[in-house]
Amino acid sequence: MSASRAFRICFVAPGAYGALSERPDLRHIGGAEVQQLLLARELSRRGHDVNFVTLDHGQPDGERLGEIRVFKAYRVEAGLPGLRFAHPRWSGLAAAMRRAAADVYVQRGAGVETGQVAAWCRLRRRPFLFAAASDSNCERAVPRLSARERLLYRLGLRFARGVVCQSEHQRRRLRESFGIEATLARSCAEDPCPGGVLPERTPPHEGLRVLWVGRFSPEKRFELALELAARAPELHIDVVGGRAGKAGYAEALERRAGALPNVTLHGWIPHERVGPHYERAHVLLCTSAVEGFPNTFLEAWARGTPSVSTVDPDGLIERDGLGAVAARAEGLHDALGRLLRDPARWAAASRRARRRFLDHHVPARAGDTYEAVLGALITRGSGRTPGSERAEPMEARG
Repeated sequence: MSASRAFRICFVAPGAYGALSERPDLRHIGGAEVQQLLLARELSRRGHDVNFVTLDHGQPDGERLGEIRVFKAYRVEAGLPGLRFAHPRWSGLAAAMRRAAADVYVQRGAGVETGQVAAWCRLRRRPFLFAAASDSNCERAVPRLSARERLLYRLGLRFARGVVCQSEHQRRRLRESFGIEATLARSCAEDPCPGGVLPERTPPHEGLRVLWVGRFSPEKRFELALELAARAPELHIDVVGGRAGKAGYAEALERRAGALPNVTLHGWIPHERVGPHYERAHVLLCTSAVEGFPNTFLEAWARGTPSVSTVDPDGLIERDGLGAVAARAEGLHDALGRLLRDPARWAAASRRARRRFLDHHVPARAGDTYEAVLGALITRGSGRTPGSERAEPMEARG
């Protein structure tokens, strides 16, 4: 599927510069940033003009990174406490969006930017598309947001011309919580073997390896993985990720992990170098309390690695036999035992995981959905012809 006419898209993603630039000093790259980068590359490949608005990390304004242009909004540390919310943060975001001069603006994940981007687009008659990044984005209470963030998020949803979500569960909750009819746009991951056949995975028989990927934050519940390691010394758990948020919380987890001989902490690894860890693992372990549609699932399934998880988006893992689901450490232990000690069962789950990825989660599938949604928003939105407004020349931006 391809749009009949190219259009200019701007992703407003303050935290995305690390993913775009691959700068080693900007190592925090979340799932939302990875999804936006993959989608941006796919849409650019199709001939669309793709821009980003990100934080200012000292990079040139309007910098070209491949086919993507990046406009900087503000430095996190700039401005006076109590006043910086308005200037330079909101003002800087608005100025960068103006310089991007897009036909349509996209923002992912609940937060203050949802309302800020939506208000700017409404005043200037530009279509705004919001993309849900987690199940929590779809709950009326919008947990983990402050009162101001919650207010601006709800305002943004009200002003959005369109909303996309990652799962049928999210679509149902958006309808029930906000009266919004969202479009299902499944998350995607790069195929490690594009155009070819993935080498056949060997069922586990010894040296059972489990992979855990994420940040040490309360909602990820890494402590469940440590409980599992203590309960099952026959398993070796590789951990990719590390500290985020409260330092004391993460340090305590690191100390516990260091005392377990069957846990290896690899720390933060650049996203493009995590692939071999998925390939060596027999199972991906997820211990989260809440997720959207984890990128880690897709990156594992792309390599034929099943999942054992405490969350199961739309019940896919159980329904399609992509691994196993359990709520607590003892249940995870039992589920891993059943899967890893039955070569035929593991091999079937591995094949089904790879098939699920190819059928639903390659970038081309996501590109089809977003291309159709964005094109429809532009056509019925401002009435302007896509691509009719040119971005400001760099010499005019100051």
